Amino acid sequence: MGTLVAEELGRRGHETVVLARSRGIDLTTGTGLDDAVVGATVVIDVTNVGTMKADASTRFFEATTRTLLTAEQRAGVERHVALSIVGVDRAPFDYYAGKRAQEVAIEAGSLPWTILRATQFHEFAGQIHATAKAGPLHLAPKMRTQPIAAREVASRLVDLAESPARGGYVELAGPREESLVDMVRRWARASGHRGWVPGVALPGPLGKAQRDGTLLPGDGAEIGTETFAAWLQRTTGR
Repeated sequence: MGTLVAEELGRRGHETVVLARSRGIDLTTGTGLDDAVVGATVVIDVTNVGTMKADASTRFFEATTRTLLTAEQRAGVERHVALSIVGVDRAPFDYYAGKRAQEVAIEAGSLPWTILRATQFHEFAGQIHATAKAGPLHLAPKMRTQPIAAREVASRLVDLAESPARGGYVELAGPREESLVDMVRRWARASGHRGWVPGVALPGPLGKAQRDGTLLPGDGAEIGTETFAAWLQRTTGR
């Protein structure tokens, strides 16, 4: 997402500084951060961490958000835009607990802010196929989702960065509800995989929330344009 946001900012003619360890900037320690945000008008936070543990996710997002907001305040940054997930306030479990902690920290901060809550990306299907495995089997978690193309999320983040802070939330979802099991299977076929992809119900409260529609967008959500089928055709040719 960071790459997509930076590319969209460049297309619109904005000067962009990327905050990443590869650029010598570490949000967990603050190394290099103060110099990087000097002169910035807005910060778009798409920070992520690779864990499904609630404690680890919460520690990471609380620490990085606190460090980032403090540096922004010192530098005179005007507003803060962050990416979150639809439903984190209704299902604050596992990884989602950290995202909700991030939201709470932003709300409590002194900088004007806007948070974009997006549904799962179309790209999620390929990620699940690559990582959810049991021996030779690729698994597909049972989930109701209304997925959206990542590039549409990046574009909306830049829209919000160009606008006055709302001090509130914007929900963004794709044009139609999908089954994640079906998405993973379709992606597997399009990428040449012919093996069985069984659907599995994940345990725990987050697994339940995935299946019962808790993570679907509300009535006031903004709706994107590219369906999963169109995205699959665009990215795989199938």
